[in-house]
Amino acid sequence: MNTTVSTTPAAPAANSPVAGAQAIPKSQFDWKPLGLLAALALAALPLVGSPSTWITLTIAGLAMGLIVFIIASGLTLVFGLMDVLNFGHGVFIAFGAFVATSVLGGMTGWTTSPSLWANLVAVFAAMVVAMSVTGALGLAFERLIVRPVYGQHLKQILITMGGMIVGEELIKVIWGPQQIPLPLPEALRGAVLIGDAAVEKYRLLAVVIGLLVFAGLLYALNRTKVGLLIRAGVQDREMVESLGYRIRRLFIGVFVAGSALAGLGGVMWGLYQQTVVPQIGAQVNVLIFIVIIIGGLGSTLGCFVGALAVGLLANYTGFLAPKVALFSNIGLMVAVLLWRPRGLYPVTNR
Repeated sequence: MNTTVSTTPAAPAANSPVAGAQAIPKSQFDWKPLGLLAALALAALPLVGSPSTWITLTIAGLAMGLIVFIIASGLTLVFGLMDVLNFGHGVFIAFGAFVATSVLGGMTGWTTSPSLWANLVAVFAAMVVAMSVTGALGLAFERLIVRPVYGQHLKQILITMGGMIVGEELIKVIWGPQQIPLPLPEALRGAVLIGDAAVEKYRLLAVVIGLLVFAGLLYALNRTKVGLLIRAGVQDREMVESLGYRIRRLFIGVFVAGSALAGLGGVMWGLYQQTVVPQIGAQVNVLIFIVIIIGGLGSTLGCFVGALAVGLLANYTGFLAPKVALFSNIGLMVAVLLWRPRGLYPVTNR
């Protein structure tokens, strides 16, 4: 008699570790929001017509989006990790831009040099000084204005808006109320050719810096002990403090880092506009909150994707229909919220 031996593995017992491991679903990355960026770019190509013009507009949109991301990432950190609605974020942007005018104005020998390296030294010096000043300002802002209203969102909105108004008046006292030019250094002016497409040199620099900031934030939050402690403190502050860690100091560090990122973004936005005014922070604030709402409140990845979508759409519509560009970002926000009411990457779903 022939005997057939079954090779089918036996099912694990219900209480075995293997069964428990199989019961845990694997989280999968959501690629659909990234598809939104591809859809925007591909939909614009036939409308623009010229491939070279499309490349120019796409890189310009990515550059604008990454600058907005740098500015908005600080506010995203503060809200996502500290649950603080800081409507005074614009004051750090403005201070960063005005500090850059002073630093670059004092380094005219470097900014007027035809050497790219000399120009980059001047720009990076302005960024470092601006981040240091706005980080220190953020420390004072947190201690004097934000700390008394932790956990009170309505009061946070009112008092931080008041802090921004006071900050704008301080800027007028220090630098004056007039518009101040912030020209690009000599070697960063003009454009380079990518095939038949002309791309501004400064926009390429903005893309590189924006990607470095994004990679640094993801690494710090997901791959370092400090990032782990901060995220654990958000979930269960008492448990982390019982282990001997001072969460308040970590949260203060987050606020200072967010303010410094706003200062960095202010330098880059000022160079992007090539002029600065005391109200520059308030002007960008609306765009920042649109990006954060699109991405999902408190989500760094969502902020990144939302900023790129805003930058691309603003440049495409600005070329195709300038009047539509005035409200294109609001239209994008409405469309995204109809699709995903909690934003592209809501924090609670990660």
